[in-house]
Amino acid sequence: MTTTTGAHPRFAEALRELGLDDLNARVRRFPEATRTAAEAAAAIGCEPSRICKSLIFAADGVPVLVLMDGASRVDVERVREELGAARVTRADAAVVRETTGYAIGGVPPFGHRTRTRVLADRGLLAHDVVWAAAGTPYTVFPMAPDALVAHAAATVVDVRERTA
Repeated sequence: MTTTTGAHPRFAEALRELGLDDLNARVRRFPEATRTAAEAAAAIGCEPSRICKSLIFAADGVPVLVLMDGASRVDVERVREELGAARVTRADAAVVRETTGYAIGGVPPFGHRTRTRVLADRGLLAHDVVWAAAGTPYTVFPMAPDALVAHAAATVVDVRERTA
């Protein structure tokens, strides 16, 4: 059973500020965690590729958000090349919370505490609707990927791991 309430208060406020208050009514809360793409896809009843993962990396120590479909993995080397950075690593939980204001597993694609550079993998655009975290590990919301990319102020890039 799901309900239509439960976005993190900071994220609900971000939606209001962006003129997306009606999206609050479409947030779905699940009793089981939707922390991972697999958990979210199972709860929603969709393919993992329709989940938008919001992942924080550190490019030469500076946080960057990468939006990736739930069926793919980020190629850190491609992110490094895209950013022209010397080194890119996965950010730890403290950096994620400090940068976004949210815990890992609940990071939404926008509405963060600080402004960061955002890269969105082109694979997200293959869908009419994707689902992203709404600020908690139990809440998600649907959005057209082009709108999601626009609201996140993301640059569309190709940073997924290539399959053999």
